[in-house]
Amino acid sequence: MMGSISEETKVRDEMVEVGRSLFDRGLTAGSTGNISVRLSGGRILMTPTNASLGALDPARLPCFSAEGVHVGGDKPTKEAFLHKCMYCGKDDRRAVVHLHSTYSVAVSLLKQVNERDVLPPLTAYYVMRIGFLPLVPYFPPGDEALAAAVGAAAANHHAVLMANHGPVVAGKSLKDAQYATEELEETAKLFLLLQNHEVRPLTAEQRTTLLNLSK
Repeated sequence: MMGSISEETKVRDEMVEVGRSLFDRGLTAGSTGNISVRLSGGRILMTPTNASLGALDPARLPCFSAEGVHVGGDKPTKEAFLHKCMYCGKDDRRAVVHLHSTYSVAVSLLKQVNERDVLPPLTAYYVMRIGFLPLVPYFPPGDEALAAAVGAAAANHHAVLMANHGPVVAGKSLKDAQYATEELEETAKLFLLLQNHEVRPLTAEQRTTLLNLSK
């Protein structure tokens, strides 16, 4: 009788599946974007540097110890610190997705946005999956100040938008983080399509009701 498949094996396969799905649907291009999952013991699996999300090898995914030390697999993404910032101090966050998705990046380039909450509550699904979306100021990739800024925003928000860069979204599972990131991208698309049009976003009361439902 064959033994059961380990949690790590399942997660590695799921990361490959999700990465391919995101890439095939044009939500990430080239070697941009990265995903990670925190295992039950605290270790974190992450995508490698300079790798296409559409062609990941499950056996070569980088692995970090619970203390944040790279202990196996290929060289990790240069944006590993973004993922660590999103997990810090939040036990219910089990996965993180970071993309350079077109519409979300486009919104991050706009001058006149509310930096405390970039997108209005246009749909119930956006509110339930994202809630509030702060904008983190631009810093060069790898800058320690970016890690500090993302970490500060992540203390109270599971999704942030980095100016001139893209979104970073944490979830209770990889699917949860994936779906929330996709909802953010679709809402960013709606937001841009509605520019120069009067809109009717959800009211503060409607938003609060949805946020309570999604807890």
